[in-house]
Amino acid sequence: MVPLSTDAAREALRGIKREVSSPANHCRSFRSGGRMGTKRPSGSEPKPPRLHDTVRLSAEGFAKVLGDLEARVMQAVWELGRPAPARVVHERVIREHPVALLTVVTVLNKLVAKDLLRRSKRDGLLHYEACWAEEELRAYVARRVVDGILSFGPSAFAASFVEALAETDREKLAELERLIHRHLHEEEER
Repeated sequence: MVPLSTDAAREALRGIKREVSSPANHCRSFRSGGRMGTKRPSGSEPKPPRLHDTVRLSAEGFAKVLGDLEARVMQAVWELGRPAPARVVHERVIREHPVALLTVVTVLNKLVAKDLLRRSKRDGLLHYEACWAEEELRAYVARRVVDGILSFGPSAFAASFVEALAETDREKLAELERLIHRHLHEEEER
């Protein structure tokens, strides 16, 4: 690796500063005076996130639909529970995953572009916060995945899903049965 000269390093940092200098508020705030993830006021839904249609089945959690580092950064932002500058997010991420501050800044900006985070300037620093509460995003992603699978073949999906639950977790299968009955009952009442 060739070391960067001081001038080259300054120029690289200027480029990063230009990249993050224009705050974007793509998503509306859902804070209601409490911690992040509190219930969002009605009518304040954020823009749908820009996610790829690829699902990595072998990955864990949100890394199934985001990159591994993107998922770690999102988790750090949710854990912080308040708008935070990149350095604070970085300190949270490096507890379990060694990564450079500039890499975290790049990932934070990618998550802003995907409408998963919003950034705003406070006290001269850019602060990042989640547009979606963790469980809201989990439900949104799950629905997109299910819709995609159902478009492939609803009967095959339903049969495979029931078989998998029967083999692994009969309690979840019973819960699914209750959900189906409740939904059918609600449909009949309409």
